[in-house]
Amino acid sequence: MRTRTLALPLAMTLLAATGCTAVAETGSVAGANSLTIGVKYDQPQLGLETGGSFEGFEVDVATYVADRLGVDPDDITWVGLDSADREDAIRNGDVDLVFATYSITQERKADVGFAGPYYVAHQDILVNAENTEVEDVTDLEGTRICQAQGSHSGTRIVEERGIDAELVEEDNFGDCINTALAEGQVQAVSTDDLILAGFLEENPEAFRFVNAPFTDERYGVGIDRDDIAGCEAVNKAITQMYQDGTAAELLQEWFGATDLDLVTSVPQFEGCG
Repeated sequence: MRTRTLALPLAMTLLAATGCTAVAETGSVAGANSLTIGVKYDQPQLGLETGGSFEGFEVDVATYVADRLGVDPDDITWVGLDSADREDAIRNGDVDLVFATYSITQERKADVGFAGPYYVAHQDILVNAENTEVEDVTDLEGTRICQAQGSHSGTRIVEERGIDAELVEEDNFGDCINTALAEGQVQAVSTDDLILAGFLEENPEAFRFVNAPFTDERYGVGIDRDDIAGCEAVNKAITQMYQDGTAAELLQEWFGATDLDLVTSVPQFEGCG
């Protein structure tokens, strides 16, 4: 598993490396004194490693939830995760919680637990700026589409929607967009609109956001399946985040410059257990 733990005291790094997470010590993230949280490290506006630390919407959401659980920001150990690593990180006890564009699916629920969702995104499409042919998902017929390892976004187009497209896999969406799409190796990248918006804001002249959403992607908080009390505590914190206006503020801060229709009402929770 490729992970990155940044800007941490040595003692905290060793705890993460030996699996001494809150769940390992207490059995639940509820009432924990410290937390190890997995986030993305390569997705602008969501979870990005920069200057020896992490920043982005999901990092801020995770920090808020941790605070509501009674954990100070200085007691959070951040671990950068690729999409393909999220289930193993939870099952192996490497992290207590995962905030990493982690869409809740029945397949994933067989392996890990989920709190939330804390936001409902929508799958959309990014193409090169000069591409005027793709206007919705049906226009991907006969194209090459890139998806990150561990993601199901391209598979969903081909298998669920019956679009005859060729799938190309890269390690992460950064490679899909900044290499495969930018260099013309593929014609499109399709994944959650928040992910695409982050990359577009980083390089607005190079790409075009199609803005034709066609799925609901419920961003859940990955958590140990047996930690029901922790799941319920996280759900309570997410509810408070929307009720006190923090969710709206964070969405505006990180995505307000985009054309996305940002939803600021409390999502319908999946339920714990």
